[in-house]
Amino acid sequence: MKDQRGILDAMLQKADTGRAHAAGTAELSYAHGTGETPLLGDTIGRNLDRAVAAWPDRDALVDVAAGTRWTYAEFGAAVERLARGFLGSGVAKGDRVGIWAVNCAEWVLVQYATARIGAIMVNINPAYRAHELEFVLNQAGVSLLVASQAHKSSDYRALVDEVRPRCPGLRAVHYIGDGSWDALLDAAASVTAGELGAREAQLSCDDPVNIQYTSGTTGFPKGATLSHHNILNNGYWVGRTVGYTEQDRVCLPVPFYHCFGMVMGNLGATSHGACVVIPAPSFDPAATLHAVERERCTSLYGVPTMFIAELNLPDFASYDLSSLRTGIMAGSPCPVEVMKRVVAEMHMSEVSICYGMTETSPVSTQTRRDDDLERRTGTVGRVLPHIEVKVVDPATGVTLPRGTSGELCTRGYSVMLGYWNEPERTAEVIDSGRWMHTGDLAVMREDGYVQIVGRIKDMIIRGGENIYPREIEEFLYGHPKIADVQVVGVPDERYGEVPLACVILRDPEETLTAEELRAYCKGKLAHYKVPAALRLMESFPMTVSGKVRKIELRERYAE
Repeated sequence: MKDQRGILDAMLQKADTGRAHAAGTAELSYAHGTGETPLLGDTIGRNLDRAVAAWPDRDALVDVAAGTRWTYAEFGAAVERLARGFLGSGVAKGDRVGIWAVNCAEWVLVQYATARIGAIMVNINPAYRAHELEFVLNQAGVSLLVASQAHKSSDYRALVDEVRPRCPGLRAVHYIGDGSWDALLDAAASVTAGELGAREAQLSCDDPVNIQYTSGTTGFPKGATLSHHNILNNGYWVGRTVGYTEQDRVCLPVPFYHCFGMVMGNLGATSHGACVVIPAPSFDPAATLHAVERERCTSLYGVPTMFIAELNLPDFASYDLSSLRTGIMAGSPCPVEVMKRVVAEMHMSEVSICYGMTETSPVSTQTRRDDDLERRTGTVGRVLPHIEVKVVDPATGVTLPRGTSGELCTRGYSVMLGYWNEPERTAEVIDSGRWMHTGDLAVMREDGYVQIVGRIKDMIIRGGENIYPREIEEFLYGHPKIADVQVVGVPDERYGEVPLACVILRDPEETLTAEELRAYCKGKLAHYKVPAALRLMESFPMTVSGKVRKIELRERYAE
């Protein structure tokens, strides 16, 4: 595993007392999700065919910004036409087809059409610049690229033109909405339904269908390779856990290039006959609430920062959100006060917390519909059916007693096939028992619910004391002046490192001093957890999927 000896040694020196006297009879931090319903053995294409046959007249997809509305019958026909277009353009089984676009109906068509013909769709982050685009196109061996033309400050045509001479394997580019996209669709005329059926007959649910590049903190990202079996089942079980039926309408402001959008969202919806609602090409809080109101959405997705942005809209109270009953929060821990408002003011009484990673398709644990507030904010749920999780000593790999912190590992149908063409990097995270090592520090409680206490790399070690930023952040959310907060470790001559609080104020006209913050913490947090410094910010550096880039905060304030 990764060389993190300094961190691990310090963590083990301060191991939970329960480990020292754990007896052989102590219940271990291991859980296996059982379920009466078996896993799906379908490919994604066959599963969509079942949905089209069952609910042909129900809405399948609504792109609010573009004005597109398709029933399942219409969506199925559009997917089939694009699939035949890919075949007519010479896409073979196993070829990599890139999608570099913001959220739109065409993105979803590419997802399902590539699956129908056995191509491997390569998700490309819309925020990538030229050198990142070039790396992914070459590393994955993308032969055909579908791209947006432009969005905000990104001129995708210019970036493709810049890198194309250095990407010899890229033979064709089609831009959504122009003549090249029409030409791709028109290529369907040269391929019969029988030829498409013959291609589909060659496909197995264990075939790779998707490559997603995980955001690397050093060097270039890795391409997690996922199969039909991986992502179709994960989407199905996430949707089943929140109770989706053909009556549900799922609002997806989260990006499709990430598992949150394309697996938990698109596949979670279509595997249950629900409708996908796209509120805007990229996240916009007002557009999101408008879509929920107009389309009478029953479910809304987002990372906590998205929900915070929606709740903080000046005209939030004017939106009719009464149709909502559920939704999913993932990506980072949800503050208690935010969860209370989401349940009370957004009517999401059954909102669910999910935990996972791209390499596990993505979800391993999830809260249930009837879980109380404490479980929804203090844990990331319990293991999903047909998946195993355990918490191990990061240095030895031994499973720890419940209530003890260690590294969370997961195993089952959801674990990726591997990193694309990188067996050595795959072996760093998937051990000989097929356990995926997440790099997250976790505690499995007696009731089987899992608490994420931090990343091994994010844990702050102050003079030998282990500090988990989540605990401090959760406490500081209760401060009346604080709208959002992130805690990171910064170097300190005396203690090695100390916690720094990066704060966004509720009222930009207000002020907050480090002395005020320390006074608020005094007597309520252990002295070593009290932030040693404070930085006021207007916004946090974010990934496109809405996660705060803590590594950038650490680097920015390391001095």
